[in-house]
Amino acid sequence: MTATMTNTTPATAGGRRVTKVIVGRPASDGDGVKLTRVIGQPALDMLDPFLMLDEFGSDDPGAYIGGFPAHPHRGFETVTYMLAGRMRHADNAGHAGVLVPGSVQWMSAGRGIVHEEMPEQTEGLMRGFQLWVNLPASEKMKAPAYREFGPDSIPDVPLPGGAGRVKVIAGTVFGTSGPVAGVASDPLYLDVAVTAGGSVDLPVPAGHAAFIYVYEGALSLGVGAEASPLATRRLGVLSGDGDVRLRNDETATARAILVAGRPIGEPVARYGPFVMNTQAEIMRAIDDYQRGRF
Repeated sequence: MTATMTNTTPATAGGRRVTKVIVGRPASDGDGVKLTRVIGQPALDMLDPFLMLDEFGSDDPGAYIGGFPAHPHRGFETVTYMLAGRMRHADNAGHAGVLVPGSVQWMSAGRGIVHEEMPEQTEGLMRGFQLWVNLPASEKMKAPAYREFGPDSIPDVPLPGGAGRVKVIAGTVFGTSGPVAGVASDPLYLDVAVTAGGSVDLPVPAGHAAFIYVYEGALSLGVGAEASPLATRRLGVLSGDGDVRLRNDETATARAILVAGRPIGEPVARYGPFVMNTQAEIMRAIDDYQRGRF
């Protein structure tokens, strides 16, 4: 599969528009876990403040059973959203738990953490997303922290006019706020289900970088001849301010994640699991990890 980028016309006057369409690339991570890398690949290296988006999903245990053995992080946040399957996680600070379908873990690696994420099942579907979100320089060396939310903690509210439903993980939509708060990038993270024939305008904070990723079905962004189609497993990079208008012209419900965040606007130095502002800070991170200072 190759990555593609497509320029499109504005979706609605004064609203968000699709400026690029990105196709993910096959990749593997951890102990050979097969996944699709959507952000963090040649077609879209990053979208400040978002560093990486991976979609993982397979009913073949050979594609995921090795999991993600112990590995370090410093300087950014990882967001894991489980759609199906169970993932057990643990770290060198004594924190442990299990992510179940519909749950979210928002982890801030801060100055350094070593953790592992291992599938708890040996057969069946494992599916979800992991998003990497940058931290500003002022927070890169803070103590690591976790925010974990089970499915019952994530609001699932109807869209206006019977157009579907939306799960609010972070941010506020139609008067309902998600459980994630106190994050530097002031994120919006929605899991949107639009029914066949449904249409909805979703508000996105002004000035936020934003993208939408369709993972089931197909959606159009905009109205009439100005609509920008997004097929399954396509990411649309959004620009401009205003609402995002989604329409489902298909015969089945479409699902997508809509994510936005305030850009940090600082230099980015990256080396594997370390994301800092300078190469000198990267070298210090490597040295600290090798000396057991995480």
